[in-house]
Amino acid sequence: MDAIKSNKKALFALAIGGFGIGLTEFVIMGILTEVSGSLGITIPQAGHFIAAYALGVVVGAPLLTGLGSKLTPKKMLFLLMIWFTVFNTLSGLATGYTSLLFMRFLSGIPHGAFFGIGAVVATKLAKKGKGAQAISIMFSGLTVANVIGVPIGTYLGQQFSWSVSFYLVGFVGLLALGSIYLWMPKIEVDETEEKVSVSKGLKNTELWALIALTTIGTGGFFAWYSYVAPLITDVAGLPNHFVGYAMMLAGLGMVVGNFLGAKMAELFSPLKAVIISLSVMCGILLLNMIIATNPYLLMVLTFVIGAISFTVATPIQMAIINTSKGSEMLGSSMNQSAFNMGNASGAYLAGLPIAFGYGIIYSSLVGAILAFSGVAIAIAILIVRKRKEAKYRKMAMSC
Repeated sequence: MDAIKSNKKALFALAIGGFGIGLTEFVIMGILTEVSGSLGITIPQAGHFIAAYALGVVVGAPLLTGLGSKLTPKKMLFLLMIWFTVFNTLSGLATGYTSLLFMRFLSGIPHGAFFGIGAVVATKLAKKGKGAQAISIMFSGLTVANVIGVPIGTYLGQQFSWSVSFYLVGFVGLLALGSIYLWMPKIEVDETEEKVSVSKGLKNTELWALIALTTIGTGGFFAWYSYVAPLITDVAGLPNHFVGYAMMLAGLGMVVGNFLGAKMAELFSPLKAVIISLSVMCGILLLNMIIATNPYLLMVLTFVIGAISFTVATPIQMAIINTSKGSEMLGSSMNQSAFNMGNASGAYLAGLPIAFGYGIIYSSLVGAILAFSGVAIAIAILIVRKRKEAKYRKMAMSC
């Protein structure tokens, strides 16, 4: 009983870290106007701070996971959260475009490694067969941040100073540090994990196929999410303050979808759960195009899309861990890089039809195409798996 209670505390520590990461990743979007005004730069230039963070995630995930492979997971998670706390706090002290850009890049570096290592740790803390639920608890911190943390951080940044938003992130980082130190058990790395090199993990073709699946498939959600504000104000004709309500609805949907995705990963195989999620996402984004001018239905679908989008998170993370045996932490961390590449590519591709004058609703069409492409990749992976299994059975029978 004590061990179960201890493991729950450890998972809660991971969730606190996830809350801080979700807060810093998304709160910048709500205070871009304040940042640009304070630093004397344009809104598009302020948008570079979002891209800098994403680049930090992409660079840091495999790099820090590889460098920390000889450390215990507890020590590595603690060091990652120190990094996170220091550079997010320093972001609040930045006085110019260049310094804030650099701090945002450094703030993003521990993101992928924390979630990647944390996901593997969560499966070790879980009861047998409950690994997906444990991962969803960690990711719940990120989803709750969208419901509670980001609105609070945005309000503080708008009412006082944008720096206060980053000080809030630093405070959450301190809470995560304390909880990891007090509640995280000393989990030793398996000998098999130590023997398998990073380079061998990078030669895993199915791992790269899953990374492509994450990048392209989840890019469908970000294609929609990146342009949800003009969709609500320009297409549905709602007042600006409804954007905040819509973001909260999407966040609530993410909370629901996160735990629903864990159940799906247990009922089906992780990859089949991803196929179901992305297929539904494709259909719902197409429906979003049709009803976008109806403000009431649009707000309902905002919740639904948020929920569907996060049913993918836990199953794809489980699929990555299952595929990258011997280098689970590397694969899991790289998947977080893929999520952020999906963020950047989805936003960029969805912006192309808008730039050519086709209207905001076409961002949902781009999202549907990306989600469908993710389904195609997942089905291809399953076909290749079955062919390999058939080949091995034939070889075994011939022997």
